[in-house]
Amino acid sequence: MARRTVNLPDSVETVVRELAEDGESFSATVARLLEAGARSVRGRRHPSYVATGEGPEDLGRMAESYLRDLASAR
Repeated sequence: MARRTVNLPDSVETVVRELAEDGESFSATVARLLEAGARSVRGRRHPSYVATGEGPEDLGRMAESYLRDLASAR
């Protein structure tokens, strides 16, 4: 686990202490809040394999329909 020294304003330290869960260390609270905040700012991330390859954009949703059409065309 990486160790970092971070200087927090008193107002931020107060918020961290207010939001600490029972028995949670200050460092664990800061890490939890930082991760939650980063996720909310970053938003939802798509897996790296999304949008790779070729084909129609709706292939994932319509695969069965496309396969059915191919099978009936033969």
